[in-house]
Order: sequence, then structure tokens, then C-alpha cells
Amino acid sequence: MTVIDGAPTGSDQVLDRDAATLAAHVRDCEATLAALPPKPARSPAEQAVADGVQHTARRLRARFLHDHADGVYHRLTGGLSDRLRIRELAAAAATEFPGLVPTEEQIAEELSRPQGEKEGREIDQGLFFRALLRRPAAGTHLLDTMLLPTPRSLSLLPEFRATGQVDLGSLRLERRSGAAYLTVCNTSALNAEDNGLIDAMETAVDLALLDDEVGVGVLRGAEMTHPRYAGRRVFSAGINLKKLHAGQISFVDFLLRRELGYIAKLVRGLLIDDDPGAWPRRTRDKPWIAAVESFAIGGGAQLVLVFDHVIAAADAYFSLPAAQEGIVPGAANFRLTRSVGPRLARQVILSGRTIWASEPDARLLCDDVVDPREMDTAVEQARQRLDNPAVGVNRRMLNLAEEPSNAFREYLAEFAAEQALRLYGEDVVDKVRRSWAREEPV
Repeated sequence: MTVIDGAPTGSDQVLDRDAATLAAHVRDCEATLAALPPKPARSPAEQAVADGVQHTARRLRARFLHDHADGVYHRLTGGLSDRLRIRELAAAAATEFPGLVPTEEQIAEELSRPQGEKEGREIDQGLFFRALLRRPAAGTHLLDTMLLPTPRSLSLLPEFRATGQVDLGSLRLERRSGAAYLTVCNTSALNAEDNGLIDAMETAVDLALLDDEVGVGVLRGAEMTHPRYAGRRVFSAGINLKKLHAGQISFVDFLLRRELGYIAKLVRGLLIDDDPGAWPRRTRDKPWIAAVESFAIGGGAQLVLVFDHVIAAADAYFSLPAAQEGIVPGAANFRLTRSVGPRLARQVILSGRTIWASEPDARLLCDDVVDPREMDTAVEQARQRLDNPAVGVNRRMLNLAEEPSNAFREYLAEFAAEQALRLYGEDVVDKVRRSWAREEPV
């Protein structure tokens, strides 16, 4: 808290006053919710009461954050001196400003329930992060914070430097010939992404960027054990809808961390020097190659949009079934138009068009289309071309021109709220329920 001669400043007094008012109103809302049966047992009338109470509380939170987002963030980060990742930030906000966001205990309880039986408390986290990311100072500070190496990455760095390999369970990382090969091996689920894979991906990206012997990163899928694709390599089946149905896809640890964490690091690199006056630069980035085999669905297709060189097997395809799944396809709405143009982007995102590598339009998404048997050779050739200091600086300048940080921040602000709402849309809950009932892999 800012103080003058030991007393809070006027702005801090207003913040504390309004925070206390919000907390009192939210306590009343929570008492009403607590008096109702659990969500699956509620009558339509009881659910209408719950919806009304939650709507009222969210309007109060939105007004509070509209007035105080900068003050809240400054309080939580010690005047921008502390670096709190999004999970830490949400936890700190729940303690410092009761009722503003759900507590860690409330989120843990939500994650123990199927998606259709949750209260939707993650919507309040979306509201919170929308407000912070909308503010230039707070949002920029938060984006930079998420570019720092994670503690897990730093702890594994000596092992990776010494041995050139790390097994992260759902992902294997290996250094060969000056390249970091990230092999996704969530084999029973066709490399669908879940909370654990997001953590493994960010760890691997950090290690590849931190290791001085790595000049290029390569992402590829392992051979599958799923019976439908047994023995075939698969790039990615997107979000794991089974885990979403079970309520085990986290808004903060999956949906937000994915965009602000490892994907942002693929584009912008790691923040390795927190000094704004650092020379020659504050970040470390490297070129990245994607080897797409079988398919890149949903989140897999989103990934393709940030890689510097994309190689597709001739029998592979790309799709972003956002409208069918009912959710927002990450930052694809932000990036796809510049790759394929507005008309094709709308066909892919709004109408669910699939693009096969053999189509002429696929050349807007990938650089090379090769016989599946020639993928190893194509990857090695691309690695040799990109392992060049001039490639690094030019890809940095291209990304700066194509994706200014403020534009990305503003997009992610609205994404935070819209995606949180979509997670609890009736159509989404019904979709994941039907997918689970059919025992689909994703």
C-alpha cells in the first residue's frame, strides 16, 4: 500500500473502501448460493436464483475492476516490483481482495466436478484477467512476467545441459545436432492437450531457449498407441474434450497459461533480463520448425500459426473446429487472417472448413508438403537453413511487425472473458458430454 507519513493515500483509501463494499455484497451472494442445493439437484427456479445472484456479483466485480484494476495490480505486485505468474496472481487477489476472484479451495472444488456441474467460478477469473490485460501498464507487466522461465525449467536446466535430454512424461526433449527436438507423446489421446501437457510444453520450450547449444527448435508428434492411429505419428488433436467433460481443464493453468506461456515464448522468446535498459535485448528467442503428420486439429492448428517453418505430410490436414466445439480457438482469430486472408479464415473458424495439405490453400499454412516417408529429411534440411544468426534477428523483426505486443495484449484481454464464458455455455457442456459418451479420444 502506498503511504504518506504512515497513512494511506486517498486513492488507497478509496480502493480499500470499495473492496470492503464488494466483499460484503459477495458474502451475501455466497450465502444465497450456499442455501441452494448442489447444482445437479436444483430445480429450474432454483437455478434461476443462482444465475441471478452470480450475475449480480459479476456486475459488481466488473465495476470494481473498471475503477481499480491498476490499483489492484499495483497492490498485488508491490508497485510492479514483484513478478507473479497468473496462478500466483489469482491466488494473491483472492487473499488481498476477498470476493474478487475465487479462492484456491473454491477452484479445487470446481475442478473435482464434471464441467456441467460446476458453478462457473472460473468466469470470475476471466473477468479479473480481462480487466488487468486491458490496462497498458498492468497488462504489459503481466505479459512480461509470463515470459520468464518457470521454476521447473530452471531446476531441470543443469540436467538438460549435461545430458541433452529430459523426459517430461507426455513430452520428450532431446538435443541433437544443435537442435532441440520436442516430441509430444500423449499417445493414447492423439496428443490432445491437457493441464499436464501445457506444463510440459512450457518447460521444454524454456529449456530449448535457455540452452546455448540449441540453435533451432523442432516440434513433432510421436507414434500413437490409440488403436485408430496405432503406429502413426500425430501432431495434435487439440484440447482434450474428455478431460474438459470431466472438469479437469483449468481456465488459468490451461487456457490462459497456454497463450501467455509457451505459445507467447515461441513468438517472443524468454525474458532473460528484467532491466528495461538491458543491452542488447531483454529476451532470447530462436527459430522453430513444426512437423505436421496426420493432422493438426484445434490447438494443433493454432500452433502452426506461430512457427517459422511448417512441414506437412502430404496426407495431413488442418482444422479449427471452434464453432463445432463452442469455444474460442485461442489466438487463431488474431493470427489466422494474416496467414490466409479474411475469407478463408472465416471459412475455417466459423464454418469448420478442413484444409488438406494436398490443397493449394494449404500453402498458406505450411511451407513444404512432403511424402510422409521423407519427413525426417525435410526436417533436417529446414534445420540447416534456419540455424543461422541472421534468421534469428529477422524472425524477431517479422514477429514485431506482424504481432505488436499491445495488439496481442488487447486481444488476450477479451479472450480471457469470452473463453471463460464459453467454457460454461450449455452448447459446450452438451458437446463434451456427447463426445465422452461416444468414447471419442478428444
